[in-house]
Amino acid sequence: MKSIFSALLLFAAALACRADFDPTGVFITGKTNKSALSYKPGEEMVYSFKAELGGQKADGIFLSWTRKGDDGQIARGKVPADQEAVVRTKLDKPGFVSVNVFLVDDKGKVVKQTYKDWAKKDRKRSIAYFAGTAVEPETLTDCGEPADFDAFWDRQRKRLAAVPFKDKVDLKKVKTVDGADIYAVSIPCAGPRPVTGYLNVPVNAKEKSLPAQISFFGYGNHIQRPPSRGNSRLLTLTINAHGQELGKDDAYYKQFFESIKSNGKNYAFDPKQNADPETAFFNGMALRVMRALEYLKSRPEWNGCDLTAVGGSQGGLQTMWAAALDPDVSVAKPSITWCCDLAGTQKKQRLSGGWRIQYLPALDYYDPVFLAKRIKNAKVEITRAGLGDYTCPPSGLAISYKNIASPKKSIRWVQGSDHGFVPKNSEVIVWSTMKETPGK
Repeated sequence: MKSIFSALLLFAAALACRADFDPTGVFITGKTNKSALSYKPGEEMVYSFKAELGGQKADGIFLSWTRKGDDGQIARGKVPADQEAVVRTKLDKPGFVSVNVFLVDDKGKVVKQTYKDWAKKDRKRSIAYFAGTAVEPETLTDCGEPADFDAFWDRQRKRLAAVPFKDKVDLKKVKTVDGADIYAVSIPCAGPRPVTGYLNVPVNAKEKSLPAQISFFGYGNHIQRPPSRGNSRLLTLTINAHGQELGKDDAYYKQFFESIKSNGKNYAFDPKQNADPETAFFNGMALRVMRALEYLKSRPEWNGCDLTAVGGSQGGLQTMWAAALDPDVSVAKPSITWCCDLAGTQKKQRLSGGWRIQYLPALDYYDPVFLAKRIKNAKVEITRAGLGDYTCPPSGLAISYKNIASPKKSIRWVQGSDHGFVPKNSEVIVWSTMKETPGK
């Protein structure tokens, strides 16, 4: 009886400790026995993880890990959070391994902490680390492009040319801020909707005096509002992915975002729509990218040589399109590029996450791994590729980088990073064909 009573007291103490556990400032660190992308087939990969608990006890708190890889193998384990979690594995062929580690309680519930997002709003995120390693990733290849790939894009250019835009652009000044005039712009375009977004023109800019930049958003139903800041030294155009009208009320946007769904699927995810490359949601999006670039180049302020495209995730996808489909793009800065190597999971059993568009051959026309081969002029800086990002799997990023035809290219790999999370003081690996440091 006494031993049972003592056990109950210890259990209650453990519960109290867990209840008092403060996740603020807690984080996980990780490392591998070699540089993450340097392994050979069959070579042992050793991952080591520690929880930095800020001096707190680890009673009832654990490091829980899951290993997955391009070999289809899965393994799991768990250790008390005050111990080091060591994962030993290997891969017998070129490809990637993923080891995700979470801080969990004794019921397996992930411990979360509050943080402030880019808009300074409180958000919750899991305390985790998303590690990855690879065997000879530079040797990975795509699954083969459609035979009529270039002919398809020639047809799209003809469709676009059939819709003139000069003298038909709706341009409305919204405000002047930070030495720049901000305009709401709507540009006629082939496809279901026009290009819409906000144009930044420095006050009193002279003809042919300015470098230009086009920017794209990540995935989502974003209500695009006028920018709060201006840029007095750069001609910029930021467009939304959908061609929605600007300056409308919330009721309009609620209805609009419902209208771009298809067969009950969120935009771009409908397999029926994606069965034909000209009915796929990406078709209108790509046409708008091309038309937006045409418009930006038509502005008298553009200097005629410096044209940068930039965006992350879905915006990274559009950035790759921009550099591939318009040879005047001089610099492309995609980050965590979405939809690379969509066929890889089905055709080569490469690992991918759950949030992934179902592969259909029609989507090959929009896949960055194939469009990368058409990027011949732009300097391409892939500013982040997460080794634990399976929304945008690292295998697809590696193939995209390899396929870029431009002699100036770089990619920045970040250990421990998934699609949104970037750890501090983690390994960063840069592949580059350039002597200068990427991003400088």
